[in-house]
Amino acid sequence: MKETRKNFSRRGFIEKTALLGAAGMVVPALGLGAEPTTGLQSATVTGPLPHPLATPRMTHDDISLAQWALVEEIRAGKWTNLDFPRIAREDFGLNGIEFVNTLFEVPTVDYLNRLKKNAEDHGVTMVLIMVDAEGDGCESTPALRKQFVVNHRKWIDIANYLGCKAIRTNCRGPKDVNKDEALKWATESYNMLLEYAVPAGISVCIENHGGVSNDPDWMVALLKEVNHLYFGSYPDWRGPAADFDNVVYLEKMLPWAVGMSYRNQPTEELTAKMIKMSRDGGYKGWYGIESTGREAIMQGKQLLKKYLEI
Repeated sequence: MKETRKNFSRRGFIEKTALLGAAGMVVPALGLGAEPTTGLQSATVTGPLPHPLATPRMTHDDISLAQWALVEEIRAGKWTNLDFPRIAREDFGLNGIEFVNTLFEVPTVDYLNRLKKNAEDHGVTMVLIMVDAEGDGCESTPALRKQFVVNHRKWIDIANYLGCKAIRTNCRGPKDVNKDEALKWATESYNMLLEYAVPAGISVCIENHGGVSNDPDWMVALLKEVNHLYFGSYPDWRGPAADFDNVVYLEKMLPWAVGMSYRNQPTEELTAKMIKMSRDGGYKGWYGIESTGREAIMQGKQLLKKYLEI
C-alpha cells in the first residue's frame, strides 16, 4: 500500500493540478462536496482507487450545524438523531449537518435509509460524522493502533452510505507522551485508516481536542509525514486560553483544513479576523456551528453570514 499512498500525496496532487491548469482545465479547491460512492464498504476493497482529483471537495462556503451544539436537547429526549435534518432546516434555516456518532441510535440499514430520506425531504446535506469513544489516533501499542482503525471503519462505511464527505477523529496521545514517539504512532494509525477510507471516498481529519492535537507544530509535522490528500485538519475555533492560541492554531492548520468547527468568539472582531484568515488562506467549505445552545447558534449564523457574505 505504500505506492497507493504515494499516488495520493499532496505534492503529487499539486503537480498534477499545475499540469492540468496549464492545459486549461479547472480543478476544484480543497474541501467537501463530491458525489459519494454507493453502498457500504466491505472490509476488503478491490479494484482501482479513485483518481486524486476525485477527492471530495467544495468550491464555495456554506454554513452547517454541528450536532454537539444541541447535545443537551438530545440527551433530554426532546428529539432524536433522525430529527436532526428537520431541526437544522426548520429551526435554524441551515442546509448542512454534522453528526456525532455517539448520538446515533442503532444504525441498521433501515435506520440509515430513514435518515437519508429525512435529509432529502428537508434539503439538508449530511457533511461529516464526528467520531468519539472509538479509540485515539495516537495509541501507544500496535494492537491498540490496529483496533483504532477497526473501530473507525464502520463510521467510514456509514459516512459513505449517507453521502457524508469525511469523518472527524481524535488524536490526543497518552499523558506526557514523547512527541517524537507520538508522531510515529499517529503516522502508522492514519496511514492504516486511509487505506480503508480512500476507496470509500471519505476524508479523515483531526480536531484539536487536547493532547498532541492541540500543538499546531506537532500537527503540521504529522500532516506532512502522512502527506495524503484525504487527510487533514478540522480546526476547533474555541476561545483562546493561556495554553491555546486559536488564531495561531488556525493559521497553521489552514493548508490542511477539511472543515471548520466554528464557535462564537469573545468579540465579533475576532470572529471577523478568523473568517478573513480562512478565506485569504484559500479555504472554501463548510463552517460547522458548534456554539452551545439555540441563541448562540443563531448568533453564530448571523456572524458567519455577515462576514462570509452569503
